[in-house]
Amino acid sequence: MAKKRYPLPKRFNAALSDEAYEKLRGLNADYGLGNNYILTVLLENLDAIADDGALAKAFEESIAEHGAPTPGGMRQSDSTE
Repeated sequence: MAKKRYPLPKRFNAALSDEAYEKLRGLNADYGLGNNYILTVLLENLDAIADDGALAKAFEESIAEHGAPTPGGMRQSDSTE
């Protein structure tokens, strides 16, 4: 049976820290999937792979260390990539 291509209709640019990008590339190497597919698998399965308490703590610690964008502070780029 032929493999189906997983549809990825949403496109966006994402800025990543060096550490996050290194982990993303490591997962890419381990599973042979592109960055878009890896992020899709992680986000679609987040409830199954992440403990709610640990996830909340990670967000709280990140916001405490780096802050959070103000509402409406992030806008879509004008580029047409």
